Amino acid sequence: MRFLEKQLDANLIGGAWVQASDSAQFAVTDPATGQTIGQVPSATAEDTARAIDAAHQAFLSYRTLPVSARAEKLRRLHALILEHQDELAAIMTAEQGKPLPEARAEVGSSAAYVLWFAEEARRSMGEVIPSPWAGRKLMTTRHPIGVVAAITPWNFPSSMLARKIGPALAAGCTVVVKPASATPYSALVWGVLAEMAGFPAGAVNIVTGSARVIAGEITRNPLVRKLTFTGSTEVGKLLIRDCAETVKKVSMELGGNAPFIVFDDADIDRAIDGAMIAKFRNAGQTCICSNRIFVQAGIHDAFVARLAERTKNLVVGAGTEEGVEIGPMIDAAAIEKTRALIDDAVGEGATVVTGGTAHERGACFFQPTVMTGATAQMRIAREEIFGPVAAVYRFDTEETLIAQANDTEYGLAAYVYTNDLGRAFRMQDALEYGLLGINEVLIVTPEAPFGGLKESGLGKEGGWQGLEDFLETKYTCIGGLQKG
Repeated sequence: MRFLEKQLDANLIGGAWVQASDSAQFAVTDPATGQTIGQVPSATAEDTARAIDAAHQAFLSYRTLPVSARAEKLRRLHALILEHQDELAAIMTAEQGKPLPEARAEVGSSAAYVLWFAEEARRSMGEVIPSPWAGRKLMTTRHPIGVVAAITPWNFPSSMLARKIGPALAAGCTVVVKPASATPYSALVWGVLAEMAGFPAGAVNIVTGSARVIAGEITRNPLVRKLTFTGSTEVGKLLIRDCAETVKKVSMELGGNAPFIVFDDADIDRAIDGAMIAKFRNAGQTCICSNRIFVQAGIHDAFVARLAERTKNLVVGAGTEEGVEIGPMIDAAAIEKTRALIDDAVGEGATVVTGGTAHERGACFFQPTVMTGATAQMRIAREEIFGPVAAVYRFDTEETLIAQANDTEYGLAAYVYTNDLGRAFRMQDALEYGLLGINEVLIVTPEAPFGGLKESGLGKEGGWQGLEDFLETKYTCIGGLQKG
């Protein structure tokens, strides 16, 4: 695959585009067709170590750049992303499958994060502390942490990078990126863009290949001072454990089991619109997707009927086709997991209202599905669905709803639809989630922190908080300031 004049079949290490040291490669496929769209290197541990060394050498000089110079490079990167938005979206759709309008929106979001951190870096100030001693001044200063490793997922292959590369470069850090093997091209283009924006060789390094091999070197290498990861809770726990050996700082954006809650007093039209977005965007393959739809008994049946009707009318197809709303799932394993969750739920008494089987398009396509009669005992209630399946739960009272919604180890996102202002604030207090949308589902923005509670993660991305984990604070006490 090409981007501008660059053939994206190599890794970027220390400013050079190189193959794996053992020449190994792996294929990248289009999930809509199953066809191979290219080959990229399968980096070794030694290749990863070279990338880390290159990042460390670059860090020694890059960290001394004035914040204004770093910000200017990021503003140039922001402009380049927008300039090539359509090309970047086409690359994403080819390897990930999402409809082109969704891909284009993600690229725009990536640019917005880069611009936000270009500006936020200029506000990463220290402080002067009132001294308890005469003749002394106390202060704190902020410094880049060092080499940052970023491991990113396939479902949002551009915006997840923006939320990691952006603050790292803004803070004065250098990065080594390991993208998901399903979507390496959306990361490799960032290497091209970083070069075009004027970042020095080694500031951005990208290695593709085995997660086990590359992450193993990242976690044990003492030159890596921070790991930022987006992915499953299970893998996140392993990375946290492995990073403990060298006491790295970690940021973890992990799994979710988002409740989507509709009370009797809600605007049902607005709630249906929200449910369609929160459930079916990216074919349901998002960590903040509504995983459990709780609807109060008084409107349950009407809500389900309207949700099913809207779901039946969703247009399924390749992301490049005009008017498509649901693209393919990422691979055959995702299809099998979705089918297994539905089978388990039906076996436990749930009812499929619409969908429930593979789509006639074949390959990695699945019918958008609505189910009723879901209960907390079913796998579909305990696990991330990560597919276009809306499981609806009936509830009676606010008190029972809160207990049900919080009955999970996850705590990433939650959505509530109600026209009762008091109830909205009670939900804000009671729900154990890091992100909360009241009568809204499109709530993620660079200006606000993104991150979960409980086993959904550590740290925040976005907002002023998104720069924090890439900086270290030094305290300095200066004495001998009295005259004489």
